[in-house]
This record gives sequence, structure tokens and C-alpha cells, in this order.
Amino acid sequence: MLGKRKRVVLTIKDKLDIIKKLEEGISFKKLSVVYGIGESTVRDIKKNKERIINYANSSDPTSGVSKRKSMKSSTYEELDRVMIEWFNQQKTDGIPVSGTICAKQAKFFFDALGMEGDFNASSGWLTRFKQRHGIPKAAGKGTKLKGDETAASEFCGSFQEFVERENLQPEQIYGADQTGLFWKCLPSRTLTLETEQSTSGCRSSRERIIIMCCANATGLHKLNLCVVGKAKKPRAFKGTDLSNLPVTYYSQKGAWIEQSVFRQWFEKYFVPQVQKHLKSKGLLEKAVLLLDFPPAHPNEEMLSSDDGRIIVKYLPPNVTSLIQPMSQGVLATVKRYYRAGLLQKYMDEGIDPKIFWKNLTVLDAIYEVSRAWSMVKSSTITKAWKKLFPGNEENSGMNIDEGAILAANLATVLQNTEECEHVDIETIDQWFDSRSNDSSCQVLADSESAEDQTKAAEQKPSSKSRKTELNPEKHISHKAALEWTENLLDYLEQQDDMLLSDKLVLRKLRTIIRKKQKIQNNKNH
Repeated sequence: MLGKRKRVVLTIKDKLDIIKKLEEGISFKKLSVVYGIGESTVRDIKKNKERIINYANSSDPTSGVSKRKSMKSSTYEELDRVMIEWFNQQKTDGIPVSGTICAKQAKFFFDALGMEGDFNASSGWLTRFKQRHGIPKAAGKGTKLKGDETAASEFCGSFQEFVERENLQPEQIYGADQTGLFWKCLPSRTLTLETEQSTSGCRSSRERIIIMCCANATGLHKLNLCVVGKAKKPRAFKGTDLSNLPVTYYSQKGAWIEQSVFRQWFEKYFVPQVQKHLKSKGLLEKAVLLLDFPPAHPNEEMLSSDDGRIIVKYLPPNVTSLIQPMSQGVLATVKRYYRAGLLQKYMDEGIDPKIFWKNLTVLDAIYEVSRAWSMVKSSTITKAWKKLFPGNEENSGMNIDEGAILAANLATVLQNTEECEHVDIETIDQWFDSRSNDSSCQVLADSESAEDQTKAAEQKPSSKSRKTELNPEKHISHKAALEWTENLLDYLEQQDDMLLSDKLVLRKLRTIIRKKQKIQNNKNH
């Protein structure tokens, strides 16, 4: 009689190995024998394939996963996702992280996200957080997580050899990277009154989208931004054809772009656009895309064009801050232009900060960040590749800090703007560089008071008055003009043959009407 099989508990690494071998065609029976488990266990691993891979990708790649056996989730899953994203960003930037800092940040995010419950960022919570994500102990003791300069140098050499061997031109070499954008992030000392900052009506924003920038080493081919939000179709998208947006939009729940989303973007958007561009330049339709490690992306073998001529290469661990092109000032420049545009939009409309905050939608943010990406100069992108291609940087004269110029110009204008007289260059500069998790970046809460709701109800026109306003023989009010403009914008979003420039012109017109409406309201009071 056969004895009872000894119970085997597989590590996450074991499960990843089994998934890989299943994809290679090894049978369930053979794997069950090799690992000493039942066939049903192997089938369960295949069934939970996506969950296992996503969990592994969210963990620190240098430790933890090889030993961890369970995937027990946190009680506060949303907080956990935000925290690991924050931790990975600190690590990428080489910023010291201690247990005390982690605990304070967790408490900050818990309050900022408006979560309910009795959360305590205790040493026990910190230990479990580290275990869940395979974070080494050294990361919790204030050790600065520096980039691996040796690995960076070795990769630069091997990558240059690869480029020479494949006979690739800068036009055929692409880089892509992603970052979180808190699109309703406003400077705390600029768009909110100082007396309001201590009240519950002012808190840090949790409105966040992921943006991914992709361009070639010449900076002459910038693909439309890839934007990822949590909602499949936000309310602001009502009546909007997604194919008409100036970006490629996807939805998901995770903190970083997931494998399925990235693969879809690569196959349906990146490859065709690159092939079209290279063909227009008379070049061989052959290219390489440089990506971060550890990415939530499929293996290199899984990402290539049908003919195998367009492929990806991953950077080694811990070198992003040193040689990842998009992290050498490109993503930061996009955010600076976005925030400058957001502030300029507020000043152009000249309306109350609360109304501005309420009117701002994710669709507005998408158009604004698309405009910001279009403003990034090709020379800025070329400079970002200088560590990988020292001879590729063009001689562009003086190295001018565009962010400093933006900050100085905006501070000057704001000092002559109502309710913003106290702003200075330092405030704007800190806001440009903030990650929306500190005191320099706050927003007004989106909850309305009873008084605000009453006013809104009083301002809502009846069907009779609206009919009178829409009569072309009568005087057209600002309110009616604004309503028509909004409707026309909705119409344009539904059309697939409208140019982005047309939509931007109409959006500018809407801003002008809002400003005129405010001036008239001030005269009436």
C-alpha cells in the first residue's frame, strides 16, 4: 500500500517556474512528479497564473519572492498598492527609506485616501508589509538605495555593442517609462487661501492616472502618451470616442501598468507606429525598445513584432536613476509643463479656486498632459540618452533650466492675481518637483457644502429660461454661450475626423467665456 504523500509547500519562485514550464509544453503529470505535488495543484497554479505573476512583479526582485510561499493580501489593499508604488519610486530615485518614514507615509496615505477603519502603522504592520513585498531589512534602516553604477556601466557597453552589431540608428532606438500623475494636484500656497489649509476642506489629492512616455533617441518621433486610469470609462468621457483622444487610454486597478495592458499597447500601437515612422524615413523596419527593470511587462521573448525585427531589451536592476533615458529629466519636464499649464488655465479662467477645482475633469487633464508632452523639445530627449550614447547628444548651446524659467514667469503673474499675492518662485518650484505627497501639493476637497449645493440649484436654469437664452434674436448670456460650447465640445469628441488643434481652440474659447462670466458676476455683486 502506498504511503501518504508528504505535504509540499511551494514558494512563489517555484510556482513561477511551473508556469514557465507549462508554457513550454511540459505535462501536468511530469511536473507533479518533479515537484512532489498533485496534478490538481499544478492545474490550480495554471488557473491562478495571472495573479501569481502580478504578485511577483509587484515585489522587490532582489529578494523575498524566492522564499515567500503565500500571497496573503493586506487588509487595506488600496493602501498597500499605493505604498509599494511609493517605496519603489523612492528606491528608483535613490532616496533613503527608514521604517519610521514608511510608517508616517502609510498614515499619510490612509488619511489622504479617505479610508475607514482603525489603522495603526505599527512595527507589526511594517514587518508584514515588507514580507508581503519581499523588501529586504536594509531598506527599512535608512540605507540609501543607490543606483548600481557597475551594472549601469556594463550595460551601457553591452548595449552599444548590440546597437553596432544590429546596425541600428538612433532613429530606430526607443525608450519608454511610466510615472504616476496626480492630475488635481495644486500648489498649497497658490490656489488655496492660507486660512483654508488647516481645515478639512483641503487635503492632498488622490486623483491619479499613470502616464507612459515613449520616444526614440533623436526625440523626433514621440508616440502619443499612453494613459492608464482606474475607470474603464470615466464620467467625464461621456459622449467621447476613446479613439479620438490625443492619448492611448487603458483602464486597470493596479498601481503600475499591468502585463496585459502593456502587451496590448506594444502590439496594437507601438509596433505599427514605429513601422510607419521608419518606413517614412526610408529605414529598415527594425527597432529596439528599452524598458525598466523590474517591469510589470511580459518576458523579452513575448514582446516582439511578428517578423521579430522590433524587440525589447530590459535594463538591469537598480540602474533606472542612472541611465534610463526617460528618467533623465524627460518625465520631470512633462510634469512641469503639465502643472504650469494647469496653473495658467486657472489664471486664464479667473474663477474661484473651488469652482476651478470642481470643473477640472480627467478629460481636461488628459488634454493638458498631452499638450505638455508635445512641448518637450527633441533636444531634451536627446540629452537624456547621452549616457547610453555619449556621441549622440547634439550641440545645443547653453543648458537652460526650462523649469526655473516657468517658475519665475508664473510667480510673477500670480503675484498680480487675486488671492495669490503671497506666492513666490520657491513655492512654484517646490510644486513643480513635488510628488503630491508633501505639504507643497494640496487640493480642495471635492465635497460640496450645503450652501454650495443650494447656490448650484439656484443657478440651474429652467427649461423656459434656457429656451429664451437659446433664441438667437435675444441677447446671448455667458451662461448660454458656455452651455453651447460644452455641447459642441461633446460633439467634437464623438467625431473621428476632428483635429486636436480644433478641440484645443474650442477649449480655449471655453476658458475665455468662463473668465467673462466671472467678470460680469463680480460687477453684479
